[in-house]
Amino acid sequence: MKFFQNHIILLFIILLLSAVGNAQTSFQKNEILEELNSDVQGKGDVKVYQDESITHILGRPMGPPRTVYTTGDGSVQYYKTRGYKIQAFSGNNQRTSRDEANRKQSMINQLYPDQETVVLFESPFWRLRVGNFETREEAEHVMQDLRASFPSFGREMYIVVDEVKIAVN
Repeated sequence: MKFFQNHIILLFIILLLSAVGNAQTSFQKNEILEELNSDVQGKGDVKVYQDESITHILGRPMGPPRTVYTTGDGSVQYYKTRGYKIQAFSGNNQRTSRDEANRKQSMINQLYPDQETVVLFESPFWRLRVGNFETREEAEHVMQDLRASFPSFGREMYIVVDEVKIAVN
């Protein structure tokens, strides 16, 4: 009897998960309103009246609106989000770490002028971070290029999660 009950419960859970999965994928964007507004015999009569602006946002992922920033010269617009950077240097020697971070920054800027570099001081560490990447894969690709270009300090590079600036298209 217990064996039979366990199988029924398992079957019920599988059917429930299947129904939930189908419900989530069966209606996309404006299909919900089309389904509601369609004339089907025996299903009742529903009419939805809404502002045109609602139609345009239906189906978009929900989330906080992104604040768009502009660079000082007004040439580039970007938004800030959680992403990835390459940490190219980290040191806590108060006498030499700042100079080493700045030296490595200038070396990277010469070969990779399109990658943003920033030297940060978070006591007691001086850090050099490179790039603004939305995905880890993008960061890994650039990190491999950096390691090939700078084998002397390529081993200490790794990818970190950080706030990044992504250009608005």
